Amino acid sequence: MGDEATGTPDGIDRTGVEAWFEQHVDGVELPLSFERIAGGHSNLTYRVEDAAGGRWALRRPPLGKRLGSAHDMAREHKVVSALGATEVPVAPVVGLCEDETVNGAPFYVMEFVEGPILRGLAEAEQFPDEADRRAIGERVADTLVAIHAVDPDAAGLGDLGRKEDYVARQLHRWQGQWEKSKTRELAAIDTVHERLQARIPEQGPATIVHGDYRLDNMILTPGGEVAAVVDWELCTLGDPLADVGLLMVYWPEASDGEEPIALGQPANLAPGFPSRAELRERYAERSGRDLAELNFFIALGYWKLAIILEGVYARYKAGGYGKADAGVEYFARLVERLAEAAEVAERRD
Repeated sequence: MGDEATGTPDGIDRTGVEAWFEQHVDGVELPLSFERIAGGHSNLTYRVEDAAGGRWALRRPPLGKRLGSAHDMAREHKVVSALGATEVPVAPVVGLCEDETVNGAPFYVMEFVEGPILRGLAEAEQFPDEADRRAIGERVADTLVAIHAVDPDAAGLGDLGRKEDYVARQLHRWQGQWEKSKTRELAAIDTVHERLQARIPEQGPATIVHGDYRLDNMILTPGGEVAAVVDWELCTLGDPLADVGLLMVYWPEASDGEEPIALGQPANLAPGFPSRAELRERYAERSGRDLAELNFFIALGYWKLAIILEGVYARYKAGGYGKADAGVEYFARLVERLAEAAEVAERRD
């Protein structure tokens, strides 16, 4: 898989993928070129371009050992396909390949959505006007309201998961993932699990839950509108406040002291973006939901993110993303900081 001499990255079998494109994509002109897109540490995304300049995005699981449904391409394909008929902005889907002989693992292909992705402070400079940044932040809240407003049954996603006991299932699932992927013992992970399990809030009507909702999982238009929400691999049905809590984790503020900044220096730290409180208030007003239990879900978000990143760290160490560099130890330290932040957030209630 992959051949640097021909410009084919790891995770792509040129012969198999080109044959699939030729059969399933009208008008494609071989040869194809492939480039792995930066960002994301779970399922892998590649930019695919043909000889005529046509472009697509290809998604496949990470290299090496996979943890079941976390990397289920058919499930992710189903979600994105169904949401294409709703008000939620997603990339148009081209097709799904479940035959692992083609590329070593299932994959699906979407039309390539061009536009800025605000992964950090440097990318925020693409929108230097503070009013534009505020509007983008408000759209983050509004788009989450739109996701949670989709009727799962009407969209054909009513069987995506059980609608009841979402938090209990999340606690069970992610504690299980921790046991499978942990590289060391961290007492905070077990402590927060026990405390959250002991006081699960009552759940309202189930909605679609993105599972990793944040600013840098959005592709914007040059004008700052939301062109597509991406990375639906953790999507399920459940309590919408889980998305709001995790968004707060991903939306640090410059005044934060005891809490770690989740991943690097997020774009929302640039002047002009709404504060956490403003984001919360906008979501509450537009969704009509009570956010009284939000601190519980912020703690759940820190805890879950710590476990996800421990899986990333374990896969890096095992070569699942190619040769690991010295910077991989950053993930080990970040997992510890997130686990500590989960303890702090849980105690706030």
